[in-house]
Amino acid sequence: MALDVGAKTIGTAFSDETESIAFPGQTIIRQEGRKRDMAALRQLIAEREVREIVVGLPLMMDGSHGIQTEKIEDFVVMLRDSVRIPILLQDERLSTSEAERVLIAGNQKRDQRKQTIDSLAACLLLQTHLDRRAEQKNADVSTAVPHFAETANASATSGMQHDDDDYSEDTLSSGIHETPASEADHKILEETNKETNTA
Repeated sequence: MALDVGAKTIGTAFSDETESIAFPGQTIIRQEGRKRDMAALRQLIAEREVREIVVGLPLMMDGSHGIQTEKIEDFVVMLRDSVRIPILLQDERLSTSEAERVLIAGNQKRDQRKQTIDSLAACLLLQTHLDRRAEQKNADVSTAVPHFAETANASATSGMQHDDDDYSEDTLSSGIHETPASEADHKILEETNKETNTA
C-alpha cells in the first residue's frame, strides 16, 4: 500500500497479489485532527490485508528537507503509533506532476483530475517501489547463481578425486591379494619334493 499525503487528502494505492502491479485506491478526505485519518487508514489496512506501507516523502529538488517534508515525517510518526506493519519512506519528487501529466493525456477535466490525482500519484509511487524491489531481487539472484555453480563444480571435482583415490586403493589391494592354492597344486608340489629327495 502506498500513500500520497496532502494537506486535504490522502491518495492510496495497492498492489496485486503478486506485488508486481500497482493500481489506484480511494482518496481519503482528511478530517480535523489526525485520529479520523488514522482510523480510516487502519480500516483500509484491515480490509486489504496490507503488509507494508510506502509513504511519499516530498523532498526539495536538491534533495534537502523542507516544511512539507517535516509535516510528512510527523504524519509517519503518528502512523507508526497506529499500525504494526513496516512503513517505508520514498522520495516522491515530481510524482504529483507526473500523475497530472498522465491525467491530462487522458483528457480528464480539471475537476475530475482533482478527485483522482492523489491516488494516481500514490499509484506511481508504489509502482516505482515494486519495480525497484523486483530489480533488486533479480540482481541478488544473478549474483547467487554463479556462486552456486562455482560451489557445485568444486564439490563435484572433490567427489571425483575421492572416487579416484578409492579406485586406486582397491586396485592395489586386489593386486597383492594372495589366491589360495588348490589340491592339485599341493599334489604337484609334494611329487616334486619326493623326486628331489630321491635324486
